[in-house]
Amino acid sequence: MSPDAKSLIFVVDDEEGVRDLLCDALTIAGYETMSAKDGETALAALRNVKPDLLILDVNMPNLNGFELLTRLREKGNDTPALMLSARGERGDVTQGLRLGADDYVTKPFGLEELMLRVNAILRRTKIVQSLAPLQCGPIVLDEVQHQVFMNSAPIEFSPTEFRLLEYLMSNQNRVVTKAQILDHVWGIDFESNTSVVDTYISYLRRKLHIDSYEGILTVRGVGYRIVDSTSSQ
Repeated sequence: MSPDAKSLIFVVDDEEGVRDLLCDALTIAGYETMSAKDGETALAALRNVKPDLLILDVNMPNLNGFELLTRLREKGNDTPALMLSARGERGDVTQGLRLGADDYVTKPFGLEELMLRVNAILRRTKIVQSLAPLQCGPIVLDEVQHQVFMNSAPIEFSPTEFRLLEYLMSNQNRVVTKAQILDHVWGIDFESNTSVVDTYISYLRRKLHIDSYEGILTVRGVGYRIVDSTSSQ
């Protein structure tokens, strides 16, 4: 089982069979998945989504895995990356790690070994992330100090408001359903009372929708998502 079933893993490989195999295995293990057939497609998709882990094939046409990783790191994208390659030369491994990859697996690979490596990367990442404040545009949420800042100014939140904001910010740019919010914030595992979610979302907006920021969005009929700026809407 994954360390965090909400983790989103982006598989980029030009071999359809490999993509399908990995996505199926990751889904069974409890992860969310998305995939792309080449680096260019992946680069375009990454403008709108931030996965928790990239699994990148090195040998792809047009934009290979090394080139894709280089582009991402140059743009400041620090998403953890696991490289896949049919090549076993030590130089390839060294190059991948030097470019900012977190691990490297040579094809053919065993699914069990791959899952262990995926799990290990995500565990390391979650530990680091849990120590760092969450940020979304002008909002900073410090889980350790239990404080929220808006444009560097502290704002008071009730414990429930804090948990709701923390959940939204942990999933920023992703849509979370009312049922998911009820489960994670109130511990209700079915959509028995959605009005409480709407009420608390309005509380958050009252405190945070200031200084031209209106980043807590309603996705009609589904739920909510928080984005870093109004330009992301």
